[in-house]
Amino acid sequence: MPVLASDYMFRALIIPFVILAIAAIGLNILVGYCGQISIGQAAFMAVGAYAAYNLVIRVPQLNFLIVLLLAGGIAALVGALFGIPSLRIKGLYLAVSTLAAQFFIDWMFARVKWFTNYSSSGSVSTAPIELFGWTIASPVDKYLFVLSIAIVLTLAAKNLVRGHVGRSWMATRDMDVAAEVIGIRPLTAKLSAFAVSSFYAGVAGALWGFVHLGAWEPLAFNINLSLNLLFMIIIGGMGSLLGAYFCAAFILLVPLLLNQVPGALGVPISTALASHLESMIFGGLIVFFLIVEPHGLARLWAIGKEKLRLWPFPH
Repeated sequence: MPVLASDYMFRALIIPFVILAIAAIGLNILVGYCGQISIGQAAFMAVGAYAAYNLVIRVPQLNFLIVLLLAGGIAALVGALFGIPSLRIKGLYLAVSTLAAQFFIDWMFARVKWFTNYSSSGSVSTAPIELFGWTIASPVDKYLFVLSIAIVLTLAAKNLVRGHVGRSWMATRDMDVAAEVIGIRPLTAKLSAFAVSSFYAGVAGALWGFVHLGAWEPLAFNINLSLNLLFMIIIGGMGSLLGAYFCAAFILLVPLLLNQVPGALGVPISTALASHLESMIFGGLIVFFLIVEPHGLARLWAIGKEKLRLWPFPH
């Protein structure tokens, strides 16, 4: 990628794609693997971003990797706190409780000035990241940094979901009463899923603020981002780590294609029409995948690979 892509592609497409994939993996752990609905993933990203910002300005001697781990840990604690209602409620009621977390955290960061270091405008800005003498300032450096974090977190998630922790999540998702009968504690399974999911969201939020945005305000982590992440795992494939990458790329490429392709074909469209078409396409795809292929793009990819492996002998 550093050889092929321009600085604009890194800033506008590739870096956001990698960071959103990290956040989508976290949400997929909670929704796809544990079956707990959440519409507040962006709120936990905001917790990670503001935690990292405050750690950097108040404890400047900390290495940024330690800052990322602490920001993810703080987001995990907040996620586990808001995950406590999942022990009593499920389905639509749980989704509403996570939506309440989204609104509460948005309000908190907008109103409590300590989190923004008493900024008059409510927005915060960050300096370039320094890591072991390496100043991460150029688009290629930022890409290599977030890619390294994404590789580590993806491998960690892959090992988690195929170990005993992941099996307890999936058993709770499939039938929580039966899981409890065979010795799985719903308290541990659900709260650990909320904590791990929020940890991933916190790390993604810190990277989104420090690496991608550089300066942000509370609206950068509003409910639209939470809904986009939920759309991503539905279209990409619930219960699939690969699906998080597929739909992170898809959700970033669709607006670009709507802006570029019609003009190249001699049928230019307005920005407002492109935005409406984007919403219609996402809505239609969500309905399509829920009805036709609930496992999303990841399942279509697996089917395509299997067909190519057997071609030209279908038997």
